[in-house]
Formats: sequence, structure tokens, C-alpha cells
Amino acid sequence: MDYAKKSLNLFSASSLSNISHRCVSASASVLPSFSPRPRPFRVTNSNRSIKKGIMADGLSDLLNKITDAFHVSCVADLVLDEDGTGVDTEEFFHTLKDSTVLMILEKGEMWTPQQRSLSQDQAGEQKSQLRKDLAKLTLDLYKNHPKEFIGCLNVQMTLYGMYSMSYNLQCYHAKRMLREVLRWTLFSMQATGHVLLGTSCYMQHLLDEDEKAEAQLYDKQRHLSGNVAGIVRFWLA
Repeated sequence: MDYAKKSLNLFSASSLSNISHRCVSASASVLPSFSPRPRPFRVTNSNRSIKKGIMADGLSDLLNKITDAFHVSCVADLVLDEDGTGVDTEEFFHTLKDSTVLMILEKGEMWTPQQRSLSQDQAGEQKSQLRKDLAKLTLDLYKNHPKEFIGCLNVQMTLYGMYSMSYNLQCYHAKRMLREVLRWTLFSMQATGHVLLGTSCYMQHLLDEDEKAEAQLYDKQRHLSGNVAGIVRFWLA
């Protein structure tokens, strides 16, 4: 009976409250306390002449570090540099991304948008619009196959930035190129031979005509001299 009474006393309200209190205290001692991680922010003054990077884990911590970094006694307002949105609460502060650019405003100062200069792309477009190219020549040498002897050449020309024309010169393999060179050499030799043969035949014909004309003239002179001699003999007889 005494053992049963002791067992029932273990499940009494006071005993259970003591056990729960010990479990809570044990769990509190085991679990570490959560502290927010410091995050980077970029802070500038109202005229954007000074920019500093500050690590802070909360809005109040950031304001304290800003007063030390910028040597100001009081920060009247803290806004986003891009659009002037005010950062007033811890909840909104924790929604900001890392490296967000913030602006501090002292008493009497107001946020003004930043005057952005033209980007490099826009400046390049304006220059290209103002500039008129007279002529532009592009040479592109490439190979369709590693065994090609020279390769292919693409020539592209642009006039006044408007009119363009291109020509693609296709080269051949070394063996094919050599065969083409031999074929053109043989054709040139054959053509030269035909020209020489025709020229020699024409020259031979001219020489034959000249010799035939001289022979006819000699025969006429000989016949004429024979007639004159016969007439002289007739008169003398």
C-alpha cells in the first residue's frame, strides 16, 4: 500500500508542474538565442557626395552607425536613394535586399532624384546616327574542311551605311586546285599551239603567193624580151 501511494504521488499536480518547469528550463538552456545576421548597406548623404558601406542587423543599429560614420548629431529621415521611399519601421527594413542604397536626410533636407547621364549604349547609338560611314570593307577568311588548301574568302562592303554587297570566293582542296591549274595550262598550251599553227600556215601562204607572183612576172619579162628580139631580127633581115 505504501508503494502504491508513493507511485500516485508522482503523478500529482505539483510533481507534474515541477517536471514541466525543468523541461522548459532545460530546453531553453539547450537552444541558442537567435540573433539577426548583420547585412551590408550603402549609405549616401543628400547631395550624393559621400558614400559609405555599413553593416547593420537592424534599423536602430544602422542609424547609430550612420551618426558615427557621417558625424551627424541626428538623422531626420532615412529613405531609399532610388525613389525616396522612407525607411521607418523594422519590418520594412528587413525586407530590403543586401547592398541597398539608402540616403540620410538631416533637418531641412529633401530627397531629389539623381540626374543620370546617358549610358554608353545610348551614347554609341547617338554617335552612330550622327556619323555617316562612306565605305566599310569586311574580309572573312574561313575553311569548310581542314584539308582545304587555302580556304574560303567572304568579302562584304557597305556604302554610306545603307547599301551592302558581298561576294563569297570558294577555294578548293590542294589536289583539286592542282588539277584545275593543269587543266587550264593544257588548255592554254593547246590554244597557243592552234594560234601558232594558224599563223605559220598563213605566213606560208603569203610566201607562196609572193613567189608565184615573182615567177609570173619573170615569165612575162622573158616572153616580152623574146618578142622584141624576133622583131629586131625581122627588120635587120
